[in-house]
Amino acid sequence: MNATVSGDFAKPARKSVADMSAEVDKAPRARAKSSSRSSHSESSPKTRPGAGAVLQAGAALLWLPQAALLAYALDIMTGDGALRQVIWIAAAVFGIGILRAALDAAGNRLAFNAARATLSAMRQRAVAALGSRSPLDSTRPASGFAASVIAEQAEAIVPYLARFQPVRLRVTIVPLVILAAVLWFSWAAALVLLVAAPLIPIFMALIGWRAKAASEAQLAELGGMNGFLLDRLRGLATIRAFGAVELTARRLRDNAEALRRRTMAVLRIAFLSSAVLELFSALGVAMVAVYIGFHLLGQLDFGAWGGKLSLGEGFFILLLAPAFFDPLRDLSAVWHDRAAGEAAMNALEALWKDGAPMVCGTASRSPVPVQEPVTLELSNIRFRHTGGSDWVFDGFNLSVAPGEHVALFGPSGCGKSSLLALIAGLVTAEAGRIMVGGVPLDRETAAELRGHMAWVGQRPHIFAGSAEANVTLGREGMDRARVDAALHLAELGRIETVRDRARIGENGVGLSGGEALRLALARAALNSGAGIILADEPTAHLDSHTAAKITEGLLALAEGRILIVATHDRALAARMDRIITLDDVGSASGAKASRRTAQ
Repeated sequence: MNATVSGDFAKPARKSVADMSAEVDKAPRARAKSSSRSSHSESSPKTRPGAGAVLQAGAALLWLPQAALLAYALDIMTGDGALRQVIWIAAAVFGIGILRAALDAAGNRLAFNAARATLSAMRQRAVAALGSRSPLDSTRPASGFAASVIAEQAEAIVPYLARFQPVRLRVTIVPLVILAAVLWFSWAAALVLLVAAPLIPIFMALIGWRAKAASEAQLAELGGMNGFLLDRLRGLATIRAFGAVELTARRLRDNAEALRRRTMAVLRIAFLSSAVLELFSALGVAMVAVYIGFHLLGQLDFGAWGGKLSLGEGFFILLLAPAFFDPLRDLSAVWHDRAAGEAAMNALEALWKDGAPMVCGTASRSPVPVQEPVTLELSNIRFRHTGGSDWVFDGFNLSVAPGEHVALFGPSGCGKSSLLALIAGLVTAEAGRIMVGGVPLDRETAAELRGHMAWVGQRPHIFAGSAEANVTLGREGMDRARVDAALHLAELGRIETVRDRARIGENGVGLSGGEALRLALARAALNSGAGIILADEPTAHLDSHTAAKITEGLLALAEGRILIVATHDRALAARMDRIITLDDVGSASGAKASRRTAQ
């Protein structure tokens, strides 16, 4: 690829900066950076019971003193005890019940709040990771899929954390404590419980593997369908123009049917798990009741420690037997929450764990000392697209002085847009160095340096909403006077259909191509801290009159700043100080042999 220079041209007036996403919010990138250093165990609270789970476990254990008091009251009533003692025991049972209910309610509330906080943090991290990835990254997940995971599927994490994890803690603690209490009185009853209990986790685990796989398949099907639907809604006009509405509707029906089948498979597994647990827990309680009954009748004279159980002791064991299986029964009720929650958590974590070869960079720990006025220098740049074999640049050099305006000129595919992306840090070179204001552009400094740049693309994204919201993009400190000045500079202040209308349609529906580009220029005018403006085909597909207006607005924005424009427009290129002509992309060897320094 050759880089040749065409002489000097006159400079009209100009000014600054753009709509690059890195400028809008640097805090999420800082959070993403700190999050990326966390391990999987730190990001995933699968093994950390919280205070809510501990309180719920404590509430479940309070049934033991209640059962003991009830058994003691039965002994008193069957003997010659005073009624006054029974009244005091009933009051104690009632008081413990109130305490148990309060602890359980507090535990539920704490567990839910903690689950919500965890989900919010995970969502924030996923959004920050998506925001930090390059818009030129072809491996980015589809918008519909990412939206489905973050907004819809992620909700399954709340029941998993708020319900399943506390139940899992109770399953770990409560049955062992109850088994020890039963064993104190009867080894036979304890043996029955000990034999029945392991069968439940074994069958639940076997079912759980299948349940998790089914839930993951269901969530993947749901995300795929949402992505397909969003993609087709965006291209609805094209679909109608080419008569593909019926084909698209048929495809959507097929996707919905596939989702229905996967959802029913998940529900069948959920019901199966409940049936298995209820069967074994009912058998366990029945076997304990049969043993206690025959033991008290004298038919089974073994199982107690050297004697016969009293009525109160037998009643105590009978009260504890259902409580022994209660945590396991609760586990069955939330088993589907576990399968769906872990599948949703894995899908959400994948949004930030699936690394991409192209990254936007993350905010640096301290401000980068950029020299003013800003300079730009590219040295020995080697770059090729991901998966490509031919070099787009191989040993490319370019030096741009402060305030200089440069046009990148050449046929489509010669690397103009790739060069702008390299300068903006949206893609990374395999070799070479890019210096912005004396600071090397790398993953640590990319986000900070991008704050000194502006990007004006040929297809700026226009959000549904007001013109003012589209210009400010939620950035702070943008008062009405600054917005009006930016709209006026981009010659949008007099366009009633843009300035005074309450809302703009999605993707800029209702705006012409020229108005959308001028809206991008107005976004740029609100940032006074940028020393470099990068414009990618800002006048493409525009009529000569509109192109002239965009050119004047762009030059006004770039007054006193570096302006680099990738363009096929000879009239726009002629307004620059320098023209860099890039040849068609050739082989790696040919590109290296023909390229020379542009200066």
